[in-house]
Amino acid sequence: MSKSFTIEEVTKHRQPDDCWVIIHDKVYDLTKFLNDHPGGKKVLLKASGADATKQFEAFHNAAVLEKYGADLLIGQIGQPEEEEQEEELKDTNPLMMGDGFGDMVPFGDPMWYQDWHSPYYKESHRTVRKVVREFVEKEIMPFCHEWDEAKELPRSIFTKAAEAGILAACVGHVPPELMPYPLPGGLKPEEFDPFHHVIVVDELSRCASGGVTWGMIGGLGIGLPPILHFGSEELKQRVVKDCLAGKKNICLAITEPSGGSDVANLQTEARDAGDHYILNGEKKWITNGTFADYFTVACRTGGEGFGGISFLLVERTMPGVTTRQMKCSGVWPSGTAYVTFEDVKVPKANLIGKENKGFKYIMYNFNSERMGIVIQANRFARVCIEESLKYAHKRQTFGKRLVDHPVIRNKFANMIRKVEATHAWLEILTFQAMNMPPDLQPLRLGGPIALCKAQATRTFEFCAREAAQIFGGLAYTRGGQGEKIERLYREVRAYAIPGGSEEIMLDLGVRQAVKVGAFMGAKM
Repeated sequence: MSKSFTIEEVTKHRQPDDCWVIIHDKVYDLTKFLNDHPGGKKVLLKASGADATKQFEAFHNAAVLEKYGADLLIGQIGQPEEEEQEEELKDTNPLMMGDGFGDMVPFGDPMWYQDWHSPYYKESHRTVRKVVREFVEKEIMPFCHEWDEAKELPRSIFTKAAEAGILAACVGHVPPELMPYPLPGGLKPEEFDPFHHVIVVDELSRCASGGVTWGMIGGLGIGLPPILHFGSEELKQRVVKDCLAGKKNICLAITEPSGGSDVANLQTEARDAGDHYILNGEKKWITNGTFADYFTVACRTGGEGFGGISFLLVERTMPGVTTRQMKCSGVWPSGTAYVTFEDVKVPKANLIGKENKGFKYIMYNFNSERMGIVIQANRFARVCIEESLKYAHKRQTFGKRLVDHPVIRNKFANMIRKVEATHAWLEILTFQAMNMPPDLQPLRLGGPIALCKAQATRTFEFCAREAAQIFGGLAYTRGGQGEKIERLYREVRAYAIPGGSEEIMLDLGVRQAVKVGAFMGAKM
């Protein structure tokens, strides 16, 4: 943006072959866009040569400008000095304790973003936060609705995310020799900690699409760790780099048509046939399954119960592997699949870890999977707050703004308290994961993480409902101003059920607490 205009200059451009408008004090030349406008060119011509901010906000969301604005922007209203003065005023704001980050919408970001003190974060976290936010706002947010409607992601986004180091950061700690690209912001692998992981997943989730988030990192985040933690060196070399480079996709295949959370009784069977296994069975609701190249499959290699389960790496190119996309209520671009294995020959070299030890690996993986759900669900709930606050400041009913109605402020108060409480719990659990010995974490953290997962998804559901009430009919319409809220409302169940349903999580949390209490000599 290299030029400044006066309002009087803009008023001279009101013709079909010379059409300018002002939106948020920026000047856009819409001449070549007139015939492409979905609402027709007359609407734009009627607002031409004037400030059209109010009209724009009445019918569009910010993603429209993010997608088209850069090509149409030609300048701004006022002088650059005015912006510098605004920055100076901001710098001397007596209410600010330090640097803020983002749009500073109240509770629209975690409190440490908005200049609050925190013991968990340092400069490397701020750098990663900045880099990932810029990536998401440029490469993902303008296209979410388009990708959601298409029910798929372009291959290019995996490559871009890989090159930005985002895919590796979403998996957790990865040995440097297996990383095809540096971590975000040039972060050194030895400096990477669980809070960097939280920031990357949280910032990705600002796109307000579970389908896009899961499409990019859903299968990767839960399908690759078993190989990283328990796979042979040959398996790691063969699989990890390509997945983290965005060249290949991987998914986790545990859930079956016959049962969801009852992992110990899965039916898919791998029969020993000498130097290979013969795999037969079905998996259902498998995230990324429709486009995955690799399947980390839980199957039965031994007797009944948890003691007879193993993990196999199955490749799509193996004869007998078929997938079909399931028609779900939401998370459309994530490629939720029904997977069938029919007499699939799986080499013994593709066994992950030891035979019949798979249940242990599944339990080890569950903590990180559920924490991922907590991070995403709570950011989605926060998006509901941010979007609703912005809308409530411009929408008027009965002669005043929505935010000026006590009943609306009450909705915000309850949304905020739930989100902030959940985020505080998320941070203390992350801190424990960073400091607690790994062998203790399944027992000591399993219960609290399960409870936090239920807390996060119920908070998400509450906030999605309240946001939908604030947006009214706009939240019932795909696309437009209520796009994010409508989409998130559809996706609530995709977070409340997978990774362990809320009911299972609540029961598990209490059972684990009692068990840990008994081990530690609690007097009950």
